[in-house]
Amino acid sequence: MRPLRIGNASGFYGDRFDALREMLTGGPLDVVTGDYLAELTMLILGRDRLKNPAGGYARTFLGQLEECLGLARERGVRIVTNAGGLNPAGLADAVRELADRLGIPVRVAHVEGDDLTASYPGALAAHAYLGGHGIAACLREGADVVVTGRVTDAALVTGPAVAHFGWTADQYDRLAGAVVAGHILECGTQATGGNYAFFTEHAPATLRRPGFPLAELHEDGSSVITKHDGTGGVVDVGTVTAQLLYETAGARYAGPDVTARLDTVRLTREGPDRVRVEGVRGQAPPPTLKVGLNRLGGFRNEVTFVLTGLDIEAKAAFVKAQMEAALEAAKSPPAQVRWDLARTDHPDAPTEETASALLRLVVRDPAQEAVGRALSGAAVELALASYPGFHVIAPPGKGSPYGVFETALVEHDAVDHVAVLHDGRRIPVCPAHDTRVLDDVPEPAPPAPPPPGPTRRAPLGLVAGARSGDKGGDANVGVWVRTGAAWRWLAHTLTVDRFRALLPETAGLPVVRHVLPNLRALNFVVEGLLGEGVAAQHRFDPQAKGLGEWLRARHLDIPEDLL
Repeated sequence: MRPLRIGNASGFYGDRFDALREMLTGGPLDVVTGDYLAELTMLILGRDRLKNPAGGYARTFLGQLEECLGLARERGVRIVTNAGGLNPAGLADAVRELADRLGIPVRVAHVEGDDLTASYPGALAAHAYLGGHGIAACLREGADVVVTGRVTDAALVTGPAVAHFGWTADQYDRLAGAVVAGHILECGTQATGGNYAFFTEHAPATLRRPGFPLAELHEDGSSVITKHDGTGGVVDVGTVTAQLLYETAGARYAGPDVTARLDTVRLTREGPDRVRVEGVRGQAPPPTLKVGLNRLGGFRNEVTFVLTGLDIEAKAAFVKAQMEAALEAAKSPPAQVRWDLARTDHPDAPTEETASALLRLVVRDPAQEAVGRALSGAAVELALASYPGFHVIAPPGKGSPYGVFETALVEHDAVDHVAVLHDGRRIPVCPAHDTRVLDDVPEPAPPAPPPPGPTRRAPLGLVAGARSGDKGGDANVGVWVRTGAAWRWLAHTLTVDRFRALLPETAGLPVVRHVLPNLRALNFVVEGLLGEGVAAQHRFDPQAKGLGEWLRARHLDIPEDLL
C-alpha cells in the first residue's frame, strides 16, 4: 500500500498565516493538519467564549480556509484540524457557511465529546484529550474537512492513518509509529530547523524561513519525515530528535489510543532532508484520559525598576523595602508579592542600558483592586524619593486576569466521543477496551564510561543540544548528543545532582531523569518549576522555552577529545 503523505500547516494559534497555502501548493499531499491548541490557548478561547457564546474557536483558520478551501478541494487534500477549540460544532457550521458562500462543495464533519466543563464547577474550560478514532470515523465516511476540539496533538495524524490503512484499535505498534510521527509534526517548523540548538551550523538563509514538515507514513507504522522540495529549513536526525524530546517525559508517551515507547524509536538519515523513523513499539493506552482544566486564578500586575550603575544590590534592597512598606499599608494589600533581580548590568559599560539591572515586582490577588491602585500608587509616588537614577520600564496598569492550569484523570467511558458527519449522522466512538497501567520503565544499563583523559572547562552546548518546554506546572529539558563517545560521557556526567547544580533554580524541586539510549538523549522533568502553568506567569520564562539553552550555556569539565 502506498504511503500516506500528511503535512502540517500550523503549530499554534498565531502561526504563519500563509503556511496552509504553502503546503497545498508545495507538493503532493493526502492530508494537511493544523494544530492550534495549547494549554494557554484553551484559556484564551474560554475567555473569548465568555464574551461571545458563539465563539471559542480559532478564527484565523477561517481566514486561511477562505484562501485555500478551493485549492484543497481541487487537489484532493483533506484537512484535519483541532481549531474547533471549545466549539468544534460552531466552527464546522462556519466552515459550511464559508463553503456555500464560495460555491465549493465540501463535506464538513466534526468530533465532539471532549467538553467536561459541567463536571468541574469553577472551571472556565475542562476538556478531555481524545484520540484519533473519531477523526478516522469522519474520514471513512467521506469528510473533506474534519474539525475537532481538544484531541491529543498526535491524534491529527493517527486519525487519518487509521482511516487510510484500516488499522484496528489493538495494532499498537502501528498506532505508536503514527503517534511518534504526529508528535514530530505537531509543532510545525520545530522539526525543520526552527528553534534548533545547532542553528549556527547552517547558513542563516537556510533557516530564515523554514518550510513546514510532512510525514510519509507507511502501513507498518514507520515513516519518513521530510518537507516539500525547495522550501527553507533542514530535516536531519538532530532536528527530529529535538522535536521528539519536546514536552515529553519518560520512555512511555501515553495517549488515549496507545502508549508509544519512545525508548524504541530509531532514527536514520535516508537522504537530504529525509529522516526515517522506525522500530516504534506500542502498548495499550492507560486506563484513564487526561483532562485539562483552565480556571481564572485572580489578577496580576507588575512593575520593573531600572537600577543603573553602582550599588545595584543596595538600590534593590532600598526600593524593595519602600515598596513593601507601602503595599503593607495599603487598604487591600496584594496576597502574593514576588521580586526578581536580573543582573543585566556590566561593569564600566559603554551604554546606559548595559550599565543597568532590572528589578521586577509581580503581585497577585483574587481582587483586581488589590493589584491595581495599590501597586501603581506605591510605585509612582517613589519617583522622586527612592534610589538615585530611579525610573521604571513602564508604569503599572490596573492589573489583568491570569489563569491557572490543572489536570485531572477520568475513565475512558466518562466521555461521549462522537463523530458528527456532514449529513448529521452521529457515530459513537468506543472507548479503549484494553488498557495498561503506566508502570515505571526500568532504567537501561548505561554505556561503558569514557576513558580518562584531559578535560577543559567549557559550555555544555559545545557538545550537546537541548530543547525544553512546559507541561502544566512542570518543565522538561531534553538533552542529546550526536556521537557514541559523547553519549558515553553525557550518560555518566549529567546526573540529576549535576543538573541541579547547573540550574540552581531547580534546587529543592523534584527532578526525574529519563534515559533514551536510541536517541543518545536524557530527558529531565522538573516538577513545579512553572507554578500553576503558563497562564499564571510564575517565572521569567513561563513556558521554560529557554531552560535548555540556559543549561547549554553552563560550564563544566568536558573531555578535550569531544571539543
